[in-house]
Amino acid sequence: MNPLQPPKLAPIPGDPTDPAGLHRLALEYLEYLAARHYSPTTISSRSHHLAHFIAWALARALLRPVEVTYPVLLAYQRALYHQKTRAGEPLSFRTQSLHLTSLRSLFRWLARSRHIPSNPAADLELPKGEFRLPTQVLAPDQVEAILQLPNLTTPRGLRDRAILETFYSAAIRRTELVGLQLADCDLSRRILQIRLGKGLRDRLVPIGPRAARLLDRYLHEARPDLAINSLDTTLFLSATGSAFTPDSLSRLVRGYLVQAGITARGSCHLFRHAAATAMLERGCDIRFIQALLGHAKLSTTQLYTHVAIGKLQQIHDRTHPAGAGGKPGAGNDQVDELHAGLDLGAIENDPEPLEELEDLDGDGEDR
Repeated sequence: MNPLQPPKLAPIPGDPTDPAGLHRLALEYLEYLAARHYSPTTISSRSHHLAHFIAWALARALLRPVEVTYPVLLAYQRALYHQKTRAGEPLSFRTQSLHLTSLRSLFRWLARSRHIPSNPAADLELPKGEFRLPTQVLAPDQVEAILQLPNLTTPRGLRDRAILETFYSAAIRRTELVGLQLADCDLSRRILQIRLGKGLRDRLVPIGPRAARLLDRYLHEARPDLAINSLDTTLFLSATGSAFTPDSLSRLVRGYLVQAGITARGSCHLFRHAAATAMLERGCDIRFIQALLGHAKLSTTQLYTHVAIGKLQQIHDRTHPAGAGGKPGAGNDQVDELHAGLDLGAIENDPEPLEELEDLDGDGEDR
């Protein structure tokens, strides 16, 4: 979602004429978030969570926040636990936590704003967080096979190759690529400027020589054929001459993954995972990867240390009695190197807020 565009709010059920009702106060809360400069993505997400809760509450004749008690919230938490998705699967604990986090924020604001005498959600505990790894990380040879698929003799093929190269080289998010403007692309220095990325943070990211060459070709050979409005400064244009939507970009990338026989879930985010993992395997300092990915906290980036197991495999082969190294105890000089690259306790010791977690399966908001 473009951070400069207003959020897309879910329809909030309830009585709009009741100033003390859940409907009116939920809208006031969302307006409060906008005034505090929360991102459109966060506001939109919370509107969906609150709409879900308010519909549940109205079905139980709970029309106003003052009627919502701690036992009511516990009952809603149990309802989330038993709820099924359209595919018949239970809601993930992360999804349940996001719903409850939105509720806790709403009732904290209601209490502070004196709309209710006390906060019934103050003692509401969230489900214990899950530590999930990407279901599959693309190997460099798999990525290269995908990159070779677009037809560079056509404007769309050249654009698609430039998009894939940008995803892999810059390791940016789907929404960040959608929002790139012509002025954000400095090919002479091989730098992209990400404006108002996740958490509304700007950052500069490098791109490799090959990605820069493909972007240059796209700008001179393909984009003029795709552009309809000469005033549109969007970097990557769709077949209609307008900016991609996040979902349309996912469908485009997913098509090339299917052509390459890749069955892993997700699409755009797979290139981000592949880039971070490959750099870590090749000895890149994790703090540089943190800066590239735009993570607010190092503990988010350290998830990749659990995926980049090449170094661990080497140590296993050298030191395990049944490893390929032969002699037990061989390779102990590599232990310090392993510890430098793998901080296996980081996640438990420094848990990351839900808002900062990556979509590691690639099936969430940033596919």
